[in-house]
Amino acid sequence: MQLGGSSYLVLAIIASASMTIVLKIFKTNGHNRYAIILGNYITCIVTGLLMLKDKSVIFTGTPTTYICGGICGILFVLTLVLMQKSIESNGAILTAAFSKLGLIVPLVLSVAFFGEKPGVLQIVGVAIVLSAILVINGKKGEANVSAPLILILTLLSTGITDSMAKIFDHVGSRDQDSLYILFVFTTALVLTTALFFNEKIKKQKKSTLKDFLAGIAVGIPNYFSSLLLLKSLSALPSFIVYTCFSTGALILVSIVSLTFFKERPTVRQIIGLIMVLAALVILNL
Repeated sequence: MQLGGSSYLVLAIIASASMTIVLKIFKTNGHNRYAIILGNYITCIVTGLLMLKDKSVIFTGTPTTYICGGICGILFVLTLVLMQKSIESNGAILTAAFSKLGLIVPLVLSVAFFGEKPGVLQIVGVAIVLSAILVINGKKGEANVSAPLILILTLLSTGITDSMAKIFDHVGSRDQDSLYILFVFTTALVLTTALFFNEKIKKQKKSTLKDFLAGIAVGIPNYFSSLLLLKSLSALPSFIVYTCFSTGALILVSIVSLTFFKERPTVRQIIGLIMVLAALVILNL
């Protein structure tokens, strides 16, 4: 059955939200922080291989597919490292806000290089989303920026990583989507393996079976989230895809957290989520 761009986007949002929900279920403390990520990437690669109908394409892909996949894989791990350093220096709230504000980067690139021309309503919708991100993540007493450069690098790295899907959609061969995603995760796995053993040997951080099970549970939705996002970008404007992808996952996670985890949102979060809902309506008018 052939799905449309909107269907791909909705499924990508569900897959993305599922990753956060799984991590909530599989909470681990004090262990090797790269164990879950390692299990995640291994699962993504296995899933990617199963999704490839013709395995010989692994050796016959275009140079563009390998290059774009390799760059995106490196950016995946670089973003992770930058976010960890930023959390240590600036706190989780500011780091989360700036990583989400990375949304600006693919939107600017889409206008500057890919000829997309957002309408007034789309610009207003994106502005509301960016404001909502700041409202949701804002909190008194945690606005101390001790390492502003790391925050900026986190924003840029997150944004460029997200942009790679659009870049490949523009310059790559669309019949090699699965191979591109596979190579992204293969590159990320190699780099994460090095980080995992560095953590294990130098910091004596142990990993458990629970960590790897969490990685497996995260890896399946992670793979499909990346693939479905790429497919939705080929059918819908970037302004719609990136904004709805980020905000839709946020809303879905909030609903599940409220319903099943009994988490009570703060006033700021409620206001921010209302702003996000309003932005989604405006963007889709």
